[in-house]
Amino acid sequence: MAARWTGGTRLITIDWQSIDTLFLDMDGTLLDLYFDNHFWLEHVPRRYAERTGLSPAEAKRQLLERYRSVEGTLEWYCLDHWSRELGLDILLLKQEVDHLIAVHPHVIDFLEALRERDKRRVLVTNAHQKALALKLGKTRLGGHLDAIVSAHSLGLPKEDPGFWPRLHAVEPFDPERTLFVDDNAAVLRSAQAYGFRWLLAVTVPDSRGTEHSTSEFPSVRHFAELIPGLRAA
Repeated sequence: MAARWTGGTRLITIDWQSIDTLFLDMDGTLLDLYFDNHFWLEHVPRRYAERTGLSPAEAKRQLLERYRSVEGTLEWYCLDHWSRELGLDILLLKQEVDHLIAVHPHVIDFLEALRERDKRRVLVTNAHQKALALKLGKTRLGGHLDAIVSAHSLGLPKEDPGFWPRLHAVEPFDPERTLFVDDNAAVLRSAQAYGFRWLLAVTVPDSRGTEHSTSEFPSVRHFAELIPGLRAA
């Protein structure tokens, strides 16, 4: 892959003739991670403090510690796990702030350009099925995808090396001809170890956060960087 600048916009050059399928992460990749960051770092601590009588600062400190203890596991992404652990209805709390759920700019244009070029578009996410249903319902993103796979249906998160053979069993793919896009470096490393030839990191997963610079993987800030090359293919 190569990058160039045209009219102030960075364009990524990809050999689209060598790619049949795209695996696309959801949170931080297709959707703005601001919703999730606000939810787990601000909204849940606030509601947890109200339930337990802790100060907001202490509630947040305790929750961050509990988050870290399961980070990268399926439990971290599981709404039912956190509902049991915290004594809160996590889905209901998500619905309280679901107006913050948003699709990243240029995502729909990119997905439609993929359709025009007969590329298979597969959402591959660690999101729990309840969170997935909420977000797809708010964004109508499902109409622009050919398949949707939640790691919870496979029993392992994308970070786990065993995830990819399980995915292959339900969504056959050639790692030499599949482009995988994600904002999580640990997940990209897992895909790389499995043999993916084409990997892209998203460096601005949260529109209100800082850019995540990376030299480990080719990267994009926005999908606008990919559309001209795709349409010219």
